[in-house]
Amino acid sequence: MKVAVKNLENADVGQIELLDVVFGVTPRRDILTRMVNFQLAKRRSGNHKVKIISEVSGTTKKPWAQKGTGRARQGSLRSPQFRKGGVIFGPVVRDHAHDLPKKVRQLALRMALATKQKEGKLIVLDQAKLDSYKTKNLVAKFAKLGWNSALIIDGANLDENFAKATRNIKNIDLLPEQGANVYDILRRDVLVLTKNAVEQLQERLK
Repeated sequence: MKVAVKNLENADVGQIELLDVVFGVTPRRDILTRMVNFQLAKRRSGNHKVKIISEVSGTTKKPWAQKGTGRARQGSLRSPQFRKGGVIFGPVVRDHAHDLPKKVRQLALRMALATKQKEGKLIVLDQAKLDSYKTKNLVAKFAKLGWNSALIIDGANLDENFAKATRNIKNIDLLPEQGANVYDILRRDVLVLTKNAVEQLQERLK
């Protein structure tokens, strides 16, 4: 399929061919959901921690005699039933990441790209370069283009001025091609790919 290529002045400057094997696949909600869950689980720090009975500070003395007091038998004041005692089956430091086959991850990325294409929210930009790093100028260009929430993906090497200018714009993200991922594509309304990014993504995913 062919789509128009625009510049930052919102003018058509040509066309580019998008491969159906990358941008024309049929999206599946279950695949995209698995990939998003995979990404969010992987980024969890997993550093929540409670103290178990062996880690609680306190005496090791038996509270009272086993028999003869009329009270329930107890072995430690650090048991969970006592105030300031340990916690049973509480969270401990662990890794929340789980495995997902590489083929499924690649398929999910193709589906995320295809989703934006089918929704008409995929825009191909000729290049993401600026002569100045002033954010104000770029905000005006984005307003003209109607980009309120967008993910911009460029080639492997980002333009320094463009990267600095987008850094402080709310709901605008900029990533190199190798950083393209399903979660960031879906969380923004518009997906903007430079011609360089399209070529590199198609080479990687075809």
